[in-house]
Amino acid sequence: MAFLRPPSAASRARLAATALVCSLALAGAPAQAAKARGATPDAAPARGLPDNQIAPLSLQLMKAGEAQLAAGKPGAATDSFEAALAADPRNRRAYMGMARAAEAQDLPGKAIRFYREALELDPNDLAALEAQGLALVERGATARAGDNLERVKKLCQGSCPEADRLAAAIARGPKAPPAETAATGQTAALNERDN
Repeated sequence: MAFLRPPSAASRARLAATALVCSLALAGAPAQAAKARGATPDAAPARGLPDNQIAPLSLQLMKAGEAQLAAGKPGAATDSFEAALAADPRNRRAYMGMARAAEAQDLPGKAIRFYREALELDPNDLAALEAQGLALVERGATARAGDNLERVKKLCQGSCPEADRLAAAIARGPKAPPAETAATGQTAALNERDN
């Protein structure tokens, strides 16, 4: 006979956040259902809005994620950032938080994807361009990081610390060898030991 364990605090928090987001979404459903069939659809929501135009719940969840990330809890932070994006998918800073949480878990590929999502909301975000470029360098994609550097230089007016930091990272190269190289080195070391 199997016994069920009570859900953890993190699971309960995720469920509560999901339930809140769903209830907020459903609250607006009757108004949508009441529209006439022949009515023209609403315009698509604007992307990359300033914080004062993003859903307050999304901002609250994003701040919770930032606090969890600062406390060294990238998994919990990811949950909060995901909930923030569920509340308002236009929250660019939540995508940036997802990327930083992925980096904290040594997942630069995921980080690059989330930075790309943030850049889709605001293609001129210098912080996102720099951070994505740094993640690309860590993946060994210095040519693509160079593309980000060129874009940053075009967007900057005068002195540009983002461009300087990214250029230095490209010149330095990845901090650790790419995963394929490390795996190949391990295989070679094992082969030498066996011979």
